[in-house]
Amino acid sequence: MEVKILSEKFDIKDAHLLKVAKKHGAYQTLDKLFSMQPGEVIEEVKSSGLRGRGGAGFPAGVKWSFLPKDIDKPVYLTVNADESEPATFKDRFILVHDPHLLIEGIIICCYAINCHDSYIYIRGEYTTQVKVLQKAIDEAYEAGYLGENVAGQDYRLDVTVHRGGGAYVCGEETALLESIEGKKGQPRSKPPFPAVVGLYGCPTIINNVQSIASLPYIMHNGADAYKAYGTEKSAGTHLFGISGHVEKPGMYELPLGLPLLEVLDKVAGGVWKGRRLKGVIPGGSSTPVLTPEEAKTVTLDYESMAEHKTMFGSGGIVVLDETVDMVKLVENLIYFYHHESCGQCTPCREGLGWMLKIVKKLLAGEGTRADIELLVELCDNIEMKTVCVLSAACTMPVRSYLNKFRHEFEAYAIDGASASNDLHDK
Repeated sequence: MEVKILSEKFDIKDAHLLKVAKKHGAYQTLDKLFSMQPGEVIEEVKSSGLRGRGGAGFPAGVKWSFLPKDIDKPVYLTVNADESEPATFKDRFILVHDPHLLIEGIIICCYAINCHDSYIYIRGEYTTQVKVLQKAIDEAYEAGYLGENVAGQDYRLDVTVHRGGGAYVCGEETALLESIEGKKGQPRSKPPFPAVVGLYGCPTIINNVQSIASLPYIMHNGADAYKAYGTEKSAGTHLFGISGHVEKPGMYELPLGLPLLEVLDKVAGGVWKGRRLKGVIPGGSSTPVLTPEEAKTVTLDYESMAEHKTMFGSGGIVVLDETVDMVKLVENLIYFYHHESCGQCTPCREGLGWMLKIVKKLLAGEGTRADIELLVELCDNIEMKTVCVLSAACTMPVRSYLNKFRHEFEAYAIDGASASNDLHDK
């Protein structure tokens, strides 16, 4: 099942160093790249079917084509390496094990969009990753892959690493731009979209680390080779971080479209300790949970997830066994999003706090069924009523737990915490 495209060098010793990376093919696409016109590169990426790997899944080449034509302003590329979604750890593997793959992808993207300055916005807590990445960038400058004459061509490209301050909301693309500009990391109202008015008021493309790191394979092997993996609408491979209650948690690169349960059983070793499956979070904490029955028919692609009323997200799969208390899980989830709210919008700033108080009240044995109904009502009144989707990243999964595991919430509401403890002991 596993494929080695993005992860090809993950198990090679010192592959983060330029001399080792070059022995295994790093930067070999540049001659081909500079023999093409920028528009040809964009069309190749469009043809590959590569979709953004940050969570939204928007076609990468199409996004690049949104840049205005004949502009007299500089174009910027910002690479989103903020990776703060709970249960997500795919990008850090690229940053630590194969940073030159990312740099090569940045060169490809920047050439295609006529960009000469790129910023990598990286999560503040990624201290090891920052050191490895910066060393790789320094090596690329010394070797002539970055700077005034990239790979000996009349083309300048500078890459700057910008560390965030540990704010989840800066994973949102416009908050990320605000942070790079030295402002408080709060999302902007859209439109205008970043492709038109982005960093420093200039046209800007924002792509995830994994999206950019996929470009060297496409450039070297062609769009058809990439499309040979995955499905018609969800092409290629993806780095899946599988965690939670499985025998073999870890990072696995797999073609899109595989059956979820087959992957969990054959790749991750199945539910641990011989226990039963209770639920699966398919794409990071912000994605609605799947029941075991739903998990039987879902496949790992954008379309199947949408059909099951959840999202592919970041590919961070969390397996929940029969011992999990869903009410306590929801408390933890709401706490995270309430803590990470930037406070700009009242529904998010205040509403998530109200939701947290209600769940705490239930867990304390002081809640009622009316409180559960109020929780549902709050979800409905908060979701999509804000500048960005942080609040929806909380309310969408919370609603899914309320709909699919309602009895656990009601057990707390009726008889207090002891009733729910009895429920989980059975």
